[in-house]
Amino acid sequence: MARIDLDLAHAYRPDPKEDSDYALLPLKMTFEDGGAYALLGPSGCGKTTLLNIVSGLLQPSQGSVRFDGREVTALSPQQRNIAQVFQFPVIYDTMTVAENLAFPLRNRGVAPDRIKARVGRIAEMLELSGQLDRRASGLSADAKQKISLGRGLVREDVSAVLFDEPLTVIDPHLKWQLRRKLKQIHHELKLTLIYVTHDQVEALTFADRIVVMTRGRAVQVGTAGELFERPSHRFVGHFIGSPGMNFLPAALEGDGGLSVAGQPVAGSVDPGAGAALSRAEPFMLGVRPEYIQVDDIGDGDARLPGAITGVVSQVQDIGTYWLLTAQVGAHTLKARLSAHARPPAPGATVALRVLNPHTCFYGADERLIATPAAVARAQEGLA
Repeated sequence: MARIDLDLAHAYRPDPKEDSDYALLPLKMTFEDGGAYALLGPSGCGKTTLLNIVSGLLQPSQGSVRFDGREVTALSPQQRNIAQVFQFPVIYDTMTVAENLAFPLRNRGVAPDRIKARVGRIAEMLELSGQLDRRASGLSADAKQKISLGRGLVREDVSAVLFDEPLTVIDPHLKWQLRRKLKQIHHELKLTLIYVTHDQVEALTFADRIVVMTRGRAVQVGTAGELFERPSHRFVGHFIGSPGMNFLPAALEGDGGLSVAGQPVAGSVDPGAGAALSRAEPFMLGVRPEYIQVDDIGDGDARLPGAITGVVSQVQDIGTYWLLTAQVGAHTLKARLSAHARPPAPGATVALRVLNPHTCFYGADERLIATPAAVARAQEGLA
C-alpha cells in the first residue's frame, strides 16, 4: 500500500489557456495509505482521467505524482505496482476461475503454496469458491466481473487497487452485495482503494472519503455526512441527495434582516453573519428537502419564524416519504415529509421554514457560512 500525493493538471490539447481547455484543472490531493476513496461525478468530469494518471496509464501534462514521497510521474503501472479493475471484465476465458485469480501472482513468481492460499481467501470473500475449477468462458457477466475484481485484489503488495466503475455490468440486485463485500475486503486487507463512479449510492456506501468532481475540478473531499450536511460547493449540494439541495436567492435588508426569494424573513441577522454575507452579495440560501418544515396556513399569513410562503404545486407518494413541490414566486422548492404526515393538497398556501441549523449560504457557488447559527439564533423560536 502507499500514500499517493497528487499536484497536477492535465489537458489533452497543447498549450491550454482557458479552464475549458483542461480535462483536469490544477489540483492538490492526497490519498492516505490504506484509505477507501471514491471519485464521484457525472460523465466527462475528469474521474477516469484522474484514475489513469494515478495508475500510470496517462502522464499528466503538468505536475507530479508521488507514492510514499517517491516521484513516479514517468513510471508505468507495473513499475508503480498498481492493480486496476475496469468497467468491463478483463479475464482469460480459456482459463479456470482459479487460474485467472492466480495469474497476477504467477507472473510475479509467488510460491505455489502461497498462491493457493491467497486465491482461496479471495475466492471465499467473493463467493467464488464453488466455481474455482470452472472455465471462465461459461460464466455470467456478473461472475466474470467478480473474477476481475478478484484479480485486482489478489496481490498483497500492491501500492493501490483502482476501480473504474466496476459494477456497471453487475445485475442491480447484486450490486449492494458486492459493495458490501468490497467494504469488508477493505477492512480485512487494509488496501488503498480508489473507486470511480457516477452513482452517489455506490460512492457513499463504499468509500470512507469521497472526492466530488465537476468539469475537471475536485470541488469537495469529505465523508458522506460532510457532503450531505455541509456541501462546500453548490454542485455538491445539487449532486448529493435525492432530490438535491434547494437553492433560493437571498439578500440582506437595510434593517439587518434577511429576505429569501424576495420575501422578508422574521428577525435580524447577527452582525458577524451579516458581514460575511454582505461581502459576497448576491448570495444564495441552500437547504435540503429533508430539513424544510411545512405548515398549511390557508389564506392567512401566520408564518413561522425563519419561513417563507409558497403554493403547493405537486405532492408525490414515494412510499417511505412524501415529496412536496411548492412554488415560491418564480422559484421551485422541494420538501421531504414523513410517510406518516398529512401533506397539504396541491393549491394550498404553506409556510416553508427554510432557516434552521442545517441551512447554508453560497456566494459564487462556494459556501460562505457552514452553519448559519448566527442567523438561526436571531430568529425567534429557532434553536
